[in-house]
Amino acid sequence: MKDLPDLIEQHSKTVRSLESYLAKYLKNPDNIPARRPECKPSKDDPNWGTFPRGQKVDAIEYLTDRIKQLELEIKEVRLHVDNRNPLSYGFASYEDIDEAHSIAYAAKKKHPQGTTLVLAPRPNDIIWKNMPLSKSQRRTRRIINNVWVTLLTLAWIAPNAMISIFVISLANLGHVWPAFQTSLERHTTWWAIVQGVASPAITSLVYLVLPIIFRRFAIRAGDRTKTARERHVAGKLYTFFTFNFLIVFSMFSTIWTFVSTVIENTNNGTDAWKAIQDANFAQALFISLCNISPFWITWLLQRNLGAAVDLAQLWTLVWSFCIRKFSSPTPREMIELTAPPAFDYASYYNYFLFYSTVTLCFATIQPLAIPACALYFVLDVYLKKYLLLYIFITKTESGGMFWRMFFNRMIFASMLSTLVVFLSVWVHGDGARMEAYAVIPIPFLMLAFKWFCKKTYDDKIHYYVSRTALKDPEADRSKIFDGKRDRLAARFGHPALYRPLITPMVHAKAQNKLASIYGGRLSDGHNPFNSSESASVSGYSDTYALNPMQAGHTGKKAPGGAVPGFEMVPENKLDFAYFKGRHEFGEEHGGAGGIYGRAEDIIRSDTPGSSTMFGDSR
Repeated sequence: MKDLPDLIEQHSKTVRSLESYLAKYLKNPDNIPARRPECKPSKDDPNWGTFPRGQKVDAIEYLTDRIKQLELEIKEVRLHVDNRNPLSYGFASYEDIDEAHSIAYAAKKKHPQGTTLVLAPRPNDIIWKNMPLSKSQRRTRRIINNVWVTLLTLAWIAPNAMISIFVISLANLGHVWPAFQTSLERHTTWWAIVQGVASPAITSLVYLVLPIIFRRFAIRAGDRTKTARERHVAGKLYTFFTFNFLIVFSMFSTIWTFVSTVIENTNNGTDAWKAIQDANFAQALFISLCNISPFWITWLLQRNLGAAVDLAQLWTLVWSFCIRKFSSPTPREMIELTAPPAFDYASYYNYFLFYSTVTLCFATIQPLAIPACALYFVLDVYLKKYLLLYIFITKTESGGMFWRMFFNRMIFASMLSTLVVFLSVWVHGDGARMEAYAVIPIPFLMLAFKWFCKKTYDDKIHYYVSRTALKDPEADRSKIFDGKRDRLAARFGHPALYRPLITPMVHAKAQNKLASIYGGRLSDGHNPFNSSESASVSGYSDTYALNPMQAGHTGKKAPGGAVPGFEMVPENKLDFAYFKGRHEFGEEHGGAGGIYGRAEDIIRSDTPGSSTMFGDSR
């Protein structure tokens, strides 16, 4: 493959850039601006050095030529891809599921002839650019990714401490800011409202930004599948939130109170060590946890409101309105706005894990956290069911692989809550502190339970069967090979080998003006499986290139668009429902996962498809 996937990615970005410039330039076809749009040459362009440095060029002409160059290069690479060195991985297909799983289990932790045999992920779940990475390359990337996550976690300690010390208790801010203390005493009710709302609101705002940052880190970590990437994102999010928003958030307030008490006692003439002993850090920590517990109840109640906002898809609605009203969206962007959004499993699992951890930790000292969490859980059960049924789609199925990550975090949350129970009975137990000593074995029992579950259930989670299935040696000889059912190349072939290149989309209202400003495309317009690509498509996979037929005329090829190289999209078809069968739209919105009927229809050749590859899928 080498540079073929990168070339196709550059082509897609260039087509989208051209669509964006054309959408702005032809926003009002009856009043086209006198000045044509300009852009800077792409640094990925081999001819980039020939352009005057810092000078812009005509965007439409440059992007037109760039698309032609990329299509010629992609065609050439596809035609000669068999002359290149093979990749370091491959796929093998077996007659039965239990046979494949038993072979994978037998080869577990073994490397016959230097190979590694594992179960193949679902085809639409593969991150193809990470597949050729070696074990050492993935390890290096994982280490670098963990370093960045650790730095981000540590960097957030300072602002998180400021929120914990000053925002959660505005009285602490008044101690170091006399002018604010005067305002705090004058407007007690107003600042009480701000204190109750501001800190949970800031915490919730960070929830929106952090998953984006962690996911971008995880993309570079070398994960082979999208579901593995999502599991790692969820795990790192949980670690970040538990460390920063639970442990550090609660501890810094205690440390501030403890240090303030020691300094105050020292200033009154008490010896420093005596002041530290008198401050009693354990009791100070317990009192601080009691003082901060109302914040977490407020936060849980705010999450209830957030669940309702999530049901209404308020942010999506506002974002879509702003794009339509204040910008010039391309037809492709308009279609994507109407597509069902993917369910963000990493973020939602982190929500559930984090508020469960908070509730377990504070249930001992603040029992009101339990009904607040229960209310949130009851609401989420119904709201998330509704969202999954009618609003969100699942891009890729994990096959239950999220469960182990979820289970391990709940084990950790139980152990963390045990520490709070230990602190409570240590401070307020009997004089001998026997209750505190009785709590000590519980974390070790949880670890033993985790080890037992790992040994008992891990293989059952991964493998359908873990014993070698004895087959009749004559059974295979009696079977007639059916080429229609052997669709391994269509399912597991690299998409860069056979997928058609995307075609620029333009609004139909600009059709008359387009011919005068665009020079045309190398390939034949709306039909992506044309003669220029058919050799590279049909030559290296069992996906056959067929031309669309003209409606009502048997055997007649469908005519191209009015402007060669473009697809005109009328106003009444700017809807995802008309394009969900296409890979460039369906892949990011559940189509590759088979929810529109396509993936299963490829395998079951005797069943008519519920969606066509081209044209109106309705």
